[in-house]
Amino acid sequence: MGEKGRMILGMAPEQTIIAIAAAIAILSATVMAIFWAARFYKRKKMGFLDGLEGHEFEYFCAKLLKENGFIEVEVTKGSGDYGVDILAEKDGVTYAVQCKCYTDPVGVKAVQEAYAGRDYYDRMVGAVMTNQYFTAPAVNAARKLKILLWDRGYLEDMMGENGEW
Repeated sequence: MGEKGRMILGMAPEQTIIAIAAAIAILSATVMAIFWAARFYKRKKMGFLDGLEGHEFEYFCAKLLKENGFIEVEVTKGSGDYGVDILAEKDGVTYAVQCKCYTDPVGVKAVQEAYAGRDYYDRMVGAVMTNQYFTAPAVNAARKLKILLWDRGYLEDMMGENGEW
């Protein structure tokens, strides 16, 4: 086999290695660019939540629940709601949801409100829904009181599932 037989695509072995390395570098750069663009888009997409007022956030959450298969979704009256902002049902399970649109992590008080409201409205499940995340004490209280915590990441997933956002 002559010199030509050792060549790949008409290139010498050294040139082939350089071409493969360049292709890998370009592919890696493209993947990273897509990753960062998607991350930026998600953050931008979620950013509007932070500018909502309390009642606006409640209606946003109600709409999000409806678009994710919840039925009989009802926003409760503003004051005297016993710690529950939304009543809803999904797959035969009834929910009492406390909504918190905060700039800081959500604490234990919201979990306690959802717990009290769940019992007051005689619902099967209590949940706290927020545009932020939860403090460690809130997570511990929710675990003990059997309250679901739906944080910013969970809302982001819900928004991604229906594709409208």
